[in-house]
Amino acid sequence: MLSEIIFGLIGTTMAIVFYLVPIFKLVPNLGARSIPLVVVVLIGVVMMIVEFVQTVRAAKDDNKS
Repeated sequence: MLSEIIFGLIGTTMAIVFYLVPIFKLVPNLGARSIPLVVVVLIGVVMMIVEFVQTVRAAKDDNKS
């Protein structure tokens, strides 16, 4: 259980850093045209975090049974 949380946090952090690098490079160059890119990346990050939370809760519920 604890290892799932730790590895999930490490994976989430690595993915967020991976997604932020292009945003920091492209946003200053593209200006207002980069807003859709930022929105798509934010939607993806939110979906990833929700999936992580649901997985941890499901694992916690399975351990209680």
